[in-house]
Amino acid sequence: MLQSKGESLKINSKADNLRLVEHLIDDVCRAYNVNEDNYGNILIAVTEAVNNAICHGNQNNPEKFVHIDFQRDDKQLIFSIKDEGPGFDYANLPDPTDPANIDKINGRGVFLMKNLADKIEFHNKGEQVSLAFNN
Repeated sequence: MLQSKGESLKINSKADNLRLVEHLIDDVCRAYNVNEDNYGNILIAVTEAVNNAICHGNQNNPEKFVHIDFQRDDKQLIFSIKDEGPGFDYANLPDPTDPANIDKINGRGVFLMKNLADKIEFHNKGEQVSLAFNN
């Protein structure tokens, strides 16, 4: 059962562990009666953040971990995702909607997170991202 203050999950940097993150999201959304539209936004944005942490932050190194924390305040569900990588320049990412970038297979994750979360913040040079969703 979810605690009122929050939940934490620590996973190895393996794509198979995304299912554990999905279970956490399901539990949170069920516990707080999140509607279907918000559930979809949370599922996509949080799993994208975790996938970025696994692939880009931790370079798919299974010896490194991704930490997922969940908190709820009066109005928002907040997920924080932290990797063990060096961070990245989150302020200067190419625009994936620019015609020059449309055919690129990478570069859409942060764009999706920014458009699906109600608030996004990067910390520690991009090693950590917080995604807030109104509830």
